[in-house]
Amino acid sequence: MLELLLYSILLHQQFTPGLNHLNVKDGDIIFQTSRSSQSKAVQLATKSSFSHMGIVLLRDGKPQVLEAASRVKFTPLQEWIRRGEGHHFVIKRLVKRDSVFTSEALVSLNRIADTFVGRPYDSYFGWSDERLYCSELVWKIYQGALGIELGKLRRLKDFDLSSQIVKEKIRERYGSKIPLMENVIAPEGMFRSGFLVTIYESK
Repeated sequence: MLELLLYSILLHQQFTPGLNHLNVKDGDIIFQTSRSSQSKAVQLATKSSFSHMGIVLLRDGKPQVLEAASRVKFTPLQEWIRRGEGHHFVIKRLVKRDSVFTSEALVSLNRIADTFVGRPYDSYFGWSDERLYCSELVWKIYQGALGIELGKLRRLKDFDLSSQIVKEKIRERYGSKIPLMENVIAPEGMFRSGFLVTIYESK
């Protein structure tokens, strides 16, 4: 029994990266490939390996990821990392972050983030604030707090909807009424934003 417990601890340490070296800050944005049922469709439609993201906020000195999953909620950073495919993740930071994030800006960032907590996940990828998906949440927090648009909004029709996996997911969600003109911001669009710079990528 003791050997099994020790093995479990070692296995957990082996596949859970330490956090001390990351030196994350409020407003950092983190990307991963999720294991959700829609992840592959998102990757194919957006031409990206990343299908999920969140924003890092320090609460009581501990890094939390505010994400839109089943609902908008805070998840401890280490737990969030463990959920991703292969525990691979990338952290990006706003260019010239320290000059942009004044004390007033940080208050605004956290205030706006808190207004979204508890709202349900939007599996239909609409642009309403009543329900939110992961990249929409982060985009709206930055735009609302700082006036910065991290990535250009696109229409649903602008993505690659040709693969069978994507077609099946669209049919499952929308039936025959596909909102092709709906505004969408994908993780890929934010990942490539010129306002962000990569500060860490796990191996």
